Amino acid sequence: MALHSDHFTVYVAFYFGLLALLNFTSATPGGGSTSVSSLLQPYDFLYYSGVRSYFGGEWAKAAELLEKAIVTKESLLRVRRQCHDNCVEAGREAFNKLDSAEGSLWDLWTLDWMQQRAECMRFCIGRSVSTTGQLPVSTDIEYEFSSRNPYNFLQVTYYKLEKLQKAASAAHTYFVANPSHLEMRNNIEKYRRMEGVTDDAFQDRELEHEKHWALYDAALQFEASSDWVRATQNWKACVNETLRQTDECRVQCEVASQPLPEDRGVDSVDGVYEKAAVLSLSLLSCRQSCVTQVATRPGRISAQEDFLPTQLEHLHIAQFKAGDISGAVQTLRSLLLFYPTDKDSVDNLQLYYETLGGDTESPGTQPAQEIVRYISRALEEKKLLYFGMENLDFTFTDPDLWTPEDVVPEPLRENWRAEKEKMNEKMKEGEQQEEVDDSGFFAGGPIRQVGVTITMDDELLNGTNRVVLDGVMTEKECDKILQLAKSAASAGDGYRGRRSPHTPHETFEGLTVLRAVKLAQDGLVNQTDARLLHELGERVRVLLHSYFRSPTGLFISFTHLVCRSAITGDQEGRQDLSHPVHVDNCLLEPETNQCWREPPAFIHRDLSAILYLNDNFDGGELFFTNRDAKTVTARVKPSCGRVVGFSSGPVNPHGVTAVTSGRRCALALWFTKEKLYRDMEREEAEALWAADGHSVVKKDPEEKEGSASPSKNARSQAPKDRSKVRGRVTGGKDEL
Repeated sequence: MALHSDHFTVYVAFYFGLLALLNFTSATPGGGSTSVSSLLQPYDFLYYSGVRSYFGGEWAKAAELLEKAIVTKESLLRVRRQCHDNCVEAGREAFNKLDSAEGSLWDLWTLDWMQQRAECMRFCIGRSVSTTGQLPVSTDIEYEFSSRNPYNFLQVTYYKLEKLQKAASAAHTYFVANPSHLEMRNNIEKYRRMEGVTDDAFQDRELEHEKHWALYDAALQFEASSDWVRATQNWKACVNETLRQTDECRVQCEVASQPLPEDRGVDSVDGVYEKAAVLSLSLLSCRQSCVTQVATRPGRISAQEDFLPTQLEHLHIAQFKAGDISGAVQTLRSLLLFYPTDKDSVDNLQLYYETLGGDTESPGTQPAQEIVRYISRALEEKKLLYFGMENLDFTFTDPDLWTPEDVVPEPLRENWRAEKEKMNEKMKEGEQQEEVDDSGFFAGGPIRQVGVTITMDDELLNGTNRVVLDGVMTEKECDKILQLAKSAASAGDGYRGRRSPHTPHETFEGLTVLRAVKLAQDGLVNQTDARLLHELGERVRVLLHSYFRSPTGLFISFTHLVCRSAITGDQEGRQDLSHPVHVDNCLLEPETNQCWREPPAFIHRDLSAILYLNDNFDGGELFFTNRDAKTVTARVKPSCGRVVGFSSGPVNPHGVTAVTSGRRCALALWFTKEKLYRDMEREEAEALWAADGHSVVKKDPEEKEGSASPSKNARSQAPKDRSKVRGRVTGGKDEL
């Protein structure tokens, strides 16, 4: 379609402005003979009604209305999608005439095309959704559902109705998106111990919208175990699901009812065309934002950068290692559409060509068409959005790092380059500050326990705030805890003898202090051994509090007795780790040397420790790395009574080498400076002992070691910065 350049502004405003007509018209009351009672009602009204019933103590009515609100919202999304698919061809003939000789009347043909589609959408949606149900909902309601607050109310409601299975399911679904919610975490732990609540209850009811993340995690797991065939399968499925979720999000941007211009802050814009253009640009911006929405995990506050290109990067490597060279070429050529000059990708492509024997033009080696369309569509939208920024003062934040410079208009490039330079400088600063530990700990304090010696310090461990202490336990004590682990594991605690969550080549068994106490009360394990397990945590806390010169009290955040056992006959050619490299209180991103301190990371953890119980196994060494997760800086070999302690932050990435034979047992401990995050299970265990007439002698961590001053109250220990308490998940099983 030929257009004169001086008409381009008007064309953009009119053509894309008319897209808004579809949104306005689709919200117009629909006709049809369907009875009003059978139409979908406004889910925001159902939600508000359910909340009112909740606060009125009408539990059955509240449950019914809240569930109906959730179902109605999902049904509305499905209706919109189905109507979009049914009407997408409506007016296609009129649209095609835009490129014909008759296209000189492009404004009339465009109007005809849009009106036909809008009429189709109005009629289609009106058959299933009530008039009020088609109206836009408030931003408050959008936030309530995006934060999964309906499940928060449902959890209490079902508990009041004594429907514990449903209560646990609602609690788990809410907690997935709110991992810092302390009360919900405690509720879930209680549900797990309630009679009649099975493991099936702890399923995410919103999983349908998060399938790509499940596939992403599964693919990483198969990579870690060098299962390249299944890694390839999962990466392919992950890419396809990511594209599907993105498309679904984009469709909802198009078909959802839009507010009127005066409600969108564009009433100050002069002219019908300008207002229509701004609304159209808002629609395009919504579509572009789908990249960010799909790349953000539940419970996270920021998206994973380069989410789709990252998947393609993993996929082509997995395909190559699985022997699918043609597939690797196709995926890598798809990746190069995002970053055409990336040297590593170009070099890899040459390697793949050589391996393939020069066959570079077969259909199976061309870039995937869905990626070609994805790139083409994104670039067209970006050009229009940057045009709006330049000519209409429209605000747009590009969600992609791969956007080429020539898409940005010349007048905007200087600022665009400046922003990119700031980002690069920030990344460089992050690399330079890699070895700076801001934890507040300072290694080198005194060790006051008789018989405990410092075997390795920061210098020998090539790092910051790291230490290895020997003599913390006697051989007899190690034997007692090993026997406790053996007895408790047979009782089905921890991971119930399942394979390790980190590798399929090992089994994983665990025991908490509270579980040990309960087993002791049932006569299944020795009472003194259970008490020793509890005391060891306090012993290590006192030692590390002194050595790392903690400026405040140090509290035990979580304690877990863990045994990893090599699976006989499943070790040949093994290349994975017992536990991949990670950081305890932030999300390590080795590609960028960044560590994001946000949920679902356990951001409240300040100090970590492992107390080893044995050495009669092969492998299982702890090792430290740089933030690249590759450069090993130190190794620690386990032995009875040996403790390795270190600050939990990004200066101490660490992993565990494969256990290739035998059974490795250790007590994993995490400590926090905030009383809010202390281990509540330990206190519950102490309460059980007290109920039996036994006492537990322990020092209040809030008191300075050797001080007789009264302890501070709990409120004084609460963080001043609320943003620092988002990761309240003390019951996690991400073992060291």
